Amino acid sequence: MPFFAYKAVNNDGRVIRGTVEKPDIDLAYDNVTSSGLHVLTIQESSSVLDFYTRRLRIWSVKRPEIIEFAKNLSVMVRSGMPLMTSISDMAESVDNRKFAERLHDIKRTVELGSSFSSALGNHNDIFPEIFINLIAVGEETGRLDESLSDIALHLQRMEDLKSAITRALMYPVFALVGTLGALLFWLIYVLPKMSALFTSMDVELPAITQNLILASNFSKNYWYIYILLPLFFYIILVLLSKKEATKYYIDSAKLKLPVIRLIVHNKLLALFAEQLRILMSAGVTIDRSLDIMINVIDNVVFKRALLDTREKIMLGSMVSEALKGHRGLFPNMVMRMIAIGESTGDLNEQLNYLSEYFLDKLDDISNKLGKMIEPLVILVIGGMFMIIILGLLSPIYDLISGIGS
Repeated sequence: MPFFAYKAVNNDGRVIRGTVEKPDIDLAYDNVTSSGLHVLTIQESSSVLDFYTRRLRIWSVKRPEIIEFAKNLSVMVRSGMPLMTSISDMAESVDNRKFAERLHDIKRTVELGSSFSSALGNHNDIFPEIFINLIAVGEETGRLDESLSDIALHLQRMEDLKSAITRALMYPVFALVGTLGALLFWLIYVLPKMSALFTSMDVELPAITQNLILASNFSKNYWYIYILLPLFFYIILVLLSKKEATKYYIDSAKLKLPVIRLIVHNKLLALFAEQLRILMSAGVTIDRSLDIMINVIDNVVFKRALLDTREKIMLGSMVSEALKGHRGLFPNMVMRMIAIGESTGDLNEQLNYLSEYFLDKLDDISNKLGKMIEPLVILVIGGMFMIIILGLLSPIYDLISGIGS
Protein backbone atom coordinates (compact mmCIF):
# COMPACT_ATOMS: atom_id res chain seq x y z
CA MET A 1 0.00 0.00 0.00
CA PRO A 2 1.20 3.55 -0.70
CA PHE A 3 2.11 6.11 1.96
CA PHE A 4 0.43 9.52 2.21
CA ALA A 5 2.22 12.48 3.78
CA TYR A 6 -0.08 14.90 5.60
CA LYS A 7 0.04 18.22 7.44
CA ALA A 8 -2.71 18.74 9.99
CA VAL A 9 -3.68 20.85 13.01
CA ASN A 10 -4.71 19.39 16.35
CA ASN A 11 -7.24 20.87 18.77
CA ASP A 12 -4.49 22.94 20.43
CA GLY A 13 -3.61 24.61 17.14
CA ARG A 14 -0.28 22.83 16.81
CA VAL A 15 0.79 21.74 13.31
CA ILE A 16 1.29 17.98 13.02
CA ARG A 17 3.17 16.31 10.17
CA GLY A 18 3.22 12.57 9.53
CA THR A 19 2.61 9.69 7.16
CA VAL A 20 -0.15 7.11 6.94
CA GLU A 21 -0.28 3.89 4.90
CA LYS A 22 -3.65 3.31 3.22
CA PRO A 23 -4.93 1.92 -0.13
CA ASP A 24 -6.13 5.35 -1.37
CA ILE A 25 -6.15 9.02 -0.43
CA ASP A 26 -9.77 8.99 0.82
CA LEU A 27 -9.07 6.27 3.38
CA ALA A 28 -5.89 8.07 4.37
CA TYR A 29 -7.85 11.31 4.90
CA ASP A 30 -10.50 9.51 6.98
CA ASN A 31 -7.80 7.84 9.06
CA VAL A 32 -6.15 11.16 9.92
CA THR A 33 -9.40 12.99 10.69
CA SER A 34 -10.69 10.10 12.84
CA SER A 35 -7.76 10.72 15.20
CA GLY A 36 -9.03 14.23 15.94
CA LEU A 37 -6.78 16.14 13.52
CA HIS A 38 -7.87 18.78 10.97
CA VAL A 39 -6.14 18.05 7.67
CA LEU A 40 -4.48 20.95 5.88
CA THR A 41 -2.75 19.04 3.07
CA ILE A 42 -2.39 15.37 2.18
CA GLN A 43 -0.69 13.79 -0.81
CA GLU A 44 0.87 10.51 -1.88
CA SER A 45 4.60 10.34 -1.18
CA SER A 46 7.20 9.43 -3.81
CA SER A 47 8.26 5.81 -4.42
CA VAL A 48 11.75 6.47 -3.01
CA LEU A 49 10.27 8.03 0.13
CA ASP A 50 7.84 5.10 0.34
CA PHE A 51 10.74 2.65 0.38
CA TYR A 52 12.62 4.41 3.19
CA THR A 53 9.44 5.10 5.14
CA ARG A 54 8.49 1.43 5.01
CA ARG A 55 11.96 0.38 6.17
CA LEU A 56 11.90 2.90 9.04
CA ARG A 57 8.40 1.76 10.07
CA ILE A 58 9.56 -1.85 10.26
CA TRP A 59 12.77 -1.05 12.16
CA SER A 60 10.97 1.27 14.58
CA VAL A 61 9.09 -1.63 16.22
CA LYS A 62 11.17 -4.48 17.61
CA ARG A 63 10.05 -8.09 17.99
CA PRO A 64 10.34 -8.06 21.84
CA GLU A 65 7.76 -5.23 21.85
CA ILE A 66 5.36 -7.39 19.83
CA ILE A 67 5.90 -10.28 22.28
CA GLU A 68 5.24 -8.03 25.28
CA PHE A 69 2.11 -6.67 23.58
CA ALA A 70 0.74 -10.19 23.04
CA LYS A 71 1.52 -11.25 26.62
CA ASN A 72 -0.01 -8.18 28.23
CA LEU A 73 -3.07 -8.15 25.97
CA SER A 74 -3.67 -11.83 26.77
CA VAL A 75 -3.68 -11.10 30.50
CA MET A 76 -5.98 -8.08 30.09
CA VAL A 77 -8.50 -9.92 27.89
CA ARG A 78 -8.46 -12.95 30.20
CA SER A 79 -9.24 -10.70 33.17
CA GLY A 80 -12.40 -9.49 31.42
CA MET A 81 -11.29 -6.10 30.13
CA PRO A 82 -12.87 -5.05 26.80
CA LEU A 83 -10.55 -5.40 23.82
CA MET A 84 -10.72 -1.72 22.87
CA THR A 85 -9.95 -0.60 26.41
CA SER A 86 -7.03 -3.03 26.56
CA ILE A 87 -5.53 -1.82 23.28
CA SER A 88 -6.01 1.82 24.31
CA ASP A 89 -4.29 1.22 27.66
CA MET A 90 -1.44 -0.57 25.92
CA ALA A 91 -1.03 2.32 23.45
CA GLU A 92 -0.81 4.79 26.33
CA SER A 93 1.68 2.72 28.31
CA VAL A 94 4.21 1.62 25.65
CA ASP A 95 7.48 3.55 25.49
CA ASN A 96 7.83 3.36 21.70
CA ARG A 97 5.89 6.27 20.16
CA LYS A 98 5.82 4.63 16.72
CA PHE A 99 4.34 1.46 18.17
CA ALA A 100 1.78 3.54 20.10
CA GLU A 101 0.69 5.14 16.80
CA ARG A 102 0.24 1.68 15.30
CA LEU A 103 -1.91 0.57 18.25
CA HIS A 104 -4.07 3.72 18.02
CA ASP A 105 -4.56 3.03 14.31
CA ILE A 106 -5.55 -0.59 15.05
CA LYS A 107 -8.04 0.64 17.67
CA ARG A 108 -9.60 3.15 15.24
CA THR A 109 -9.87 0.50 12.52
CA VAL A 110 -11.69 -1.91 14.84
CA GLU A 111 -14.02 0.85 16.04
CA LEU A 112 -14.93 1.54 12.39
CA GLY A 113 -16.19 -2.05 12.08
CA SER A 114 -13.20 -4.21 11.13
CA SER A 115 -12.21 -7.35 13.00
CA PHE A 116 -9.13 -7.31 15.20
CA SER A 117 -7.29 -9.67 12.83
CA SER A 118 -8.12 -7.45 9.81
CA ALA A 119 -6.86 -4.39 11.66
CA LEU A 120 -3.62 -6.23 12.45
CA GLY A 121 -3.38 -7.20 8.77
CA ASN A 122 -3.00 -3.52 7.89
CA HIS A 123 0.28 -3.66 9.84
CA ASN A 124 1.62 -6.98 8.56
CA ASP A 125 5.08 -5.45 8.25
CA ILE A 126 5.51 -5.78 12.03
CA PHE A 127 2.90 -8.44 12.88
CA PRO A 128 3.90 -11.79 11.29
CA GLU A 129 1.34 -13.74 9.29
CA ILE A 130 1.04 -16.44 11.93
CA PHE A 131 0.13 -13.75 14.50
CA ILE A 132 -2.73 -12.49 12.30
CA ASN A 133 -3.96 -16.01 11.48
CA LEU A 134 -4.02 -17.12 15.11
CA ILE A 135 -5.90 -13.97 16.13
CA ALA A 136 -8.48 -14.76 13.42
CA VAL A 137 -8.85 -18.29 14.81
CA GLY A 138 -9.17 -16.91 18.35
CA GLU A 139 -11.93 -14.55 17.23
CA GLU A 140 -13.82 -17.40 15.55
CA THR A 141 -13.52 -19.79 18.49
CA GLY A 142 -13.92 -17.21 21.28
CA ARG A 143 -10.47 -18.10 22.69
CA LEU A 144 -8.71 -14.83 21.92
CA ASP A 145 -6.84 -14.79 25.25
CA GLU A 146 -5.47 -18.31 24.63
CA SER A 147 -4.47 -17.39 21.08
CA LEU A 148 -2.58 -14.32 22.36
CA SER A 149 -0.81 -16.42 25.00
CA ASP A 150 0.17 -19.03 22.39
CA ILE A 151 1.39 -16.27 20.06
CA ALA A 152 3.60 -14.78 22.79
CA LEU A 153 5.12 -18.20 23.53
CA HIS A 154 5.68 -18.92 19.84
CA LEU A 155 7.27 -15.55 19.09
CA GLN A 156 9.52 -15.86 22.14
CA ARG A 157 10.72 -19.25 20.91
CA MET A 158 11.36 -17.80 17.46
CA GLU A 159 13.31 -14.94 19.07
CA ASP A 160 15.36 -17.50 21.02
CA LEU A 161 15.96 -19.35 17.75
CA LYS A 162 17.20 -16.14 16.12
CA SER A 163 19.50 -15.45 19.08
CA ALA A 164 20.93 -18.97 18.90
CA ILE A 165 21.70 -18.59 15.18
CA THR A 166 23.33 -15.19 15.80
CA ARG A 167 25.55 -16.69 18.50
CA ALA A 168 26.44 -19.59 16.22
CA LEU A 169 27.56 -17.30 13.40
CA MET A 170 29.32 -14.70 15.55
CA TYR A 171 32.62 -16.58 16.02
CA PRO A 172 33.10 -17.64 12.36
CA VAL A 173 32.36 -14.12 11.10
CA PHE A 174 34.68 -12.54 13.68
CA ALA A 175 37.45 -15.03 12.87
CA LEU A 176 37.10 -14.47 9.12
CA VAL A 177 37.07 -10.67 9.37
CA GLY A 178 39.96 -10.65 11.83
CA THR A 179 42.06 -12.95 9.67
CA LEU A 180 41.46 -11.00 6.47
CA GLY A 181 42.15 -7.74 8.29
CA ALA A 182 45.51 -9.02 9.58
CA LEU A 183 46.41 -10.34 6.13
CA LEU A 184 45.60 -7.01 4.45
CA PHE A 185 47.65 -5.16 7.08
CA TRP A 186 50.69 -7.31 6.23
CA LEU A 187 50.17 -6.92 2.49
CA ILE A 188 49.57 -3.15 2.51
CA TYR A 189 51.87 -1.85 5.28
CA VAL A 190 54.53 -4.43 6.19
CA LEU A 191 55.51 -6.14 2.93
CA PRO A 192 56.12 -2.91 0.94
CA LYS A 193 58.82 -1.90 3.48
CA MET A 194 60.40 -5.35 3.28
CA SER A 195 60.31 -5.39 -0.53
CA ALA A 196 62.04 -1.97 -0.59
CA LEU A 197 64.77 -3.43 1.64
CA PHE A 198 65.22 -6.43 -0.65
CA THR A 199 65.41 -4.16 -3.71
CA SER A 200 68.11 -2.00 -2.10
CA MET A 201 70.16 -5.14 -1.33
CA ASP A 202 70.00 -6.24 -4.96
CA VAL A 203 69.09 -9.79 -3.93
CA GLU A 204 67.61 -12.30 -6.37
CA LEU A 205 64.20 -13.00 -4.92
CA PRO A 206 62.64 -16.48 -4.88
CA ALA A 207 59.30 -17.06 -6.60
CA ILE A 208 57.29 -17.06 -3.38
CA THR A 209 58.64 -13.63 -2.40
CA GLN A 210 58.05 -12.21 -5.88
CA ASN A 211 54.43 -13.37 -5.76
CA LEU A 212 54.00 -11.86 -2.32
CA ILE A 213 55.37 -8.52 -3.56
CA LEU A 214 52.97 -8.62 -6.51
CA ALA A 215 50.08 -9.34 -4.11
CA SER A 216 51.29 -6.51 -1.87
CA ASN A 217 51.46 -4.01 -4.74
CA PHE A 218 48.02 -5.05 -5.95
CA SER A 219 46.53 -4.73 -2.43
CA LYS A 220 48.13 -1.32 -1.93
CA ASN A 221 46.87 0.07 -5.24
CA TYR A 222 43.49 -1.65 -5.39
CA TRP A 223 42.57 -2.11 -1.71
CA TYR A 224 38.97 -1.06 -2.40
CA ILE A 225 38.41 -4.25 -4.41
CA TYR A 226 38.49 -6.24 -1.17
CA ILE A 227 35.48 -4.21 -0.03
CA LEU A 228 33.61 -4.08 -3.33
CA LEU A 229 34.07 -7.75 -4.23
CA PRO A 230 32.20 -9.21 -1.21
CA LEU A 231 29.50 -6.57 -1.73
CA PHE A 232 29.25 -7.53 -5.39
CA PHE A 233 28.90 -11.23 -4.58
CA TYR A 234 26.30 -10.41 -1.91
CA ILE A 235 24.21 -8.41 -4.42
CA ILE A 236 24.49 -11.22 -6.98
CA LEU A 237 23.41 -13.75 -4.35
CA VAL A 238 20.43 -11.61 -3.38
CA LEU A 239 19.38 -11.20 -7.02
CA LEU A 240 19.73 -14.93 -7.68
CA SER A 241 17.72 -15.68 -4.53
CA LYS A 242 14.77 -13.73 -5.94
CA LYS A 243 14.28 -16.39 -8.64
CA GLU A 244 12.95 -19.68 -7.34
CA ALA A 245 14.91 -21.74 -9.89
CA THR A 246 18.28 -20.44 -8.71
CA LYS A 247 17.18 -20.07 -5.08
CA TYR A 248 16.47 -23.81 -5.02
CA TYR A 249 20.14 -24.60 -5.71
CA ILE A 250 21.32 -21.98 -3.19
CA ASP A 251 19.04 -23.40 -0.48
CA SER A 252 20.08 -26.92 -1.42
CA ALA A 253 23.74 -25.94 -1.00
CA LYS A 254 22.97 -24.52 2.45
CA LEU A 255 21.61 -27.93 3.46
CA LYS A 256 24.77 -29.70 2.28
CA LEU A 257 27.67 -27.49 3.38
CA PRO A 258 29.24 -29.04 6.52
CA VAL A 259 28.96 -26.29 9.14
CA ILE A 260 26.12 -24.26 7.61
CA ARG A 261 23.98 -27.41 7.35
CA LEU A 262 23.99 -27.85 11.12
CA ILE A 263 22.52 -24.40 11.62
CA VAL A 264 20.08 -24.21 8.68
CA HIS A 265 18.70 -27.75 8.97
CA ASN A 266 18.04 -27.59 12.71
CA LYS A 267 16.52 -24.14 12.33
CA LEU A 268 14.08 -25.41 9.68
CA LEU A 269 13.12 -28.45 11.77
CA ALA A 270 12.56 -26.28 14.86
CA LEU A 271 10.46 -23.86 12.80
CA PHE A 272 8.44 -26.73 11.28
CA ALA A 273 7.66 -28.38 14.64
CA GLU A 274 6.93 -25.10 16.46
CA GLN A 275 4.67 -23.59 13.81
CA LEU A 276 2.75 -26.83 13.24
CA ARG A 277 2.27 -27.14 17.01
CA ILE A 278 1.02 -23.59 17.51
CA LEU A 279 -1.35 -23.70 14.53
CA MET A 280 -2.85 -27.08 15.40
CA SER A 281 -3.20 -26.09 19.07
CA ALA A 282 -5.26 -23.11 17.90
CA GLY A 283 -7.58 -25.40 15.94
CA VAL A 284 -6.24 -24.76 12.44
CA THR A 285 -6.60 -27.77 10.14
CA ILE A 286 -3.45 -29.62 9.06
CA ASP A 287 -3.76 -28.56 5.40
CA ARG A 288 -4.29 -24.91 6.31
CA SER A 289 -1.40 -25.12 8.78
CA LEU A 290 0.90 -26.38 6.05
CA ASP A 291 -0.31 -23.62 3.70
CA ILE A 292 0.66 -20.98 6.26
CA MET A 293 4.02 -22.63 6.92
CA ILE A 294 4.79 -22.82 3.19
CA ASN A 295 4.39 -19.03 2.98
CA VAL A 296 6.51 -18.45 6.08
CA ILE A 297 9.48 -20.80 5.58
CA ASP A 298 12.17 -19.19 3.43
CA ASN A 299 13.79 -22.31 1.98
CA VAL A 300 12.64 -23.58 -1.41
CA VAL A 301 13.82 -27.17 -0.79
CA PHE A 302 11.88 -27.37 2.47
CA LYS A 303 8.94 -25.53 0.93
CA ARG A 304 8.63 -28.07 -1.90
CA ALA A 305 8.79 -30.91 0.60
CA LEU A 306 5.91 -29.35 2.54
CA LEU A 307 3.90 -28.88 -0.67
CA ASP A 308 4.35 -32.55 -1.52
CA THR A 309 3.48 -33.53 2.06
CA ARG A 310 0.31 -31.46 1.95
CA GLU A 311 -0.78 -33.09 -1.32
CA LYS A 312 -0.30 -36.57 0.15
CA ILE A 313 -2.22 -35.64 3.31
CA MET A 314 -5.09 -34.29 1.19
CA LEU A 315 -5.16 -37.67 -0.60
CA GLY A 316 -5.59 -39.45 2.75
CA SER A 317 -2.07 -40.12 4.05
CA MET A 318 -1.07 -39.65 7.67
CA VAL A 319 1.41 -36.85 8.37
CA SER A 320 4.17 -39.30 9.35
CA GLU A 321 3.60 -41.35 6.18
CA ALA A 322 3.63 -38.25 3.98
CA LEU A 323 6.96 -37.13 5.47
CA LYS A 324 8.66 -40.46 4.68
CA GLY A 325 9.19 -39.37 1.10
CA HIS A 326 11.61 -36.72 2.34
CA ARG A 327 13.91 -38.63 4.69
CA GLY A 328 16.82 -36.42 3.73
CA LEU A 329 15.07 -33.43 5.32
CA PHE A 330 13.07 -35.05 8.12
CA PRO A 331 15.03 -37.38 10.43
CA ASN A 332 13.54 -40.68 11.55
CA MET A 333 13.02 -39.20 14.99
CA VAL A 334 10.60 -36.59 13.59
CA MET A 335 8.53 -39.16 11.73
CA ARG A 336 8.56 -41.53 14.72
CA MET A 337 7.41 -38.86 17.19
CA ILE A 338 4.68 -37.63 14.84
CA ALA A 339 3.50 -41.21 14.22
CA ILE A 340 3.23 -41.75 17.99
CA GLY A 341 1.30 -38.49 18.35
CA GLU A 342 -1.10 -39.48 15.57
CA SER A 343 -1.74 -42.93 17.03
CA THR A 344 -2.28 -41.61 20.59
CA GLY A 345 -4.15 -38.44 19.61
CA ASP A 346 -1.54 -36.30 21.35
CA LEU A 347 0.24 -34.82 18.33
CA ASN A 348 0.53 -31.36 19.90
CA GLU A 349 2.55 -32.73 22.80
CA GLN A 350 4.92 -34.57 20.46
CA LEU A 351 5.38 -31.47 18.29
CA ASN A 352 6.10 -29.44 21.42
CA TYR A 353 8.81 -31.95 22.39
CA LEU A 354 10.32 -31.80 18.89
CA SER A 355 10.29 -28.01 18.91
CA GLU A 356 12.10 -27.83 22.27
CA TYR A 357 14.51 -30.58 21.17
CA PHE A 358 15.65 -28.79 18.01
CA LEU A 359 15.78 -25.40 19.73
CA ASP A 360 18.01 -26.90 22.44
CA LYS A 361 20.10 -28.63 19.80
CA LEU A 362 20.59 -25.39 17.90
CA ASP A 363 21.50 -23.60 21.11
CA ASP A 364 24.04 -26.33 21.86
CA ILE A 365 25.48 -25.99 18.34
CA SER A 366 25.85 -22.24 18.85
CA ASN A 367 27.82 -22.83 22.05
CA LYS A 368 30.07 -25.49 20.52
CA LEU A 369 30.54 -24.04 17.04
CA GLY A 370 33.53 -21.97 18.14
CA LYS A 371 35.37 -25.09 19.31
CA MET A 372 34.34 -26.99 16.17
CA ILE A 373 35.62 -24.37 13.76
CA GLU A 374 38.64 -23.22 15.76
CA PRO A 375 41.06 -25.89 14.36
CA LEU A 376 40.09 -24.90 10.82
CA VAL A 377 40.59 -21.20 11.56
CA ILE A 378 44.01 -21.89 13.14
CA LEU A 379 45.01 -24.02 10.14
CA VAL A 380 44.01 -21.31 7.65
CA ILE A 381 45.68 -18.49 9.62
CA GLY A 382 48.80 -20.59 10.19
CA GLY A 383 49.02 -21.48 6.50
CA MET A 384 48.72 -17.87 5.35
CA PHE A 385 51.31 -16.55 7.76
CA MET A 386 53.63 -19.46 7.04
CA ILE A 387 53.64 -18.41 3.38
CA ILE A 388 54.32 -14.79 4.38
CA ILE A 389 57.14 -15.71 6.76
CA LEU A 390 58.74 -18.04 4.22
CA GLY A 391 58.51 -15.30 1.62
CA LEU A 392 60.27 -12.88 3.97
CA LEU A 393 62.92 -15.24 5.34
CA SER A 394 63.95 -16.86 2.06
CA PRO A 395 65.72 -13.76 0.65
CA ILE A 396 67.39 -13.09 4.02
CA TYR A 397 68.61 -16.69 4.16
CA ASP A 398 69.95 -16.43 0.59
CA LEU A 399 71.70 -13.17 1.47
CA ILE A 400 73.36 -14.64 4.59
CA SER A 401 74.37 -17.74 2.64
CA GLY A 402 75.94 -15.56 -0.05
CA ILE A 403 77.90 -13.57 2.55
CA GLY A 404 79.13 -16.79 4.19
CA SER A 405 80.34 -18.26 0.94
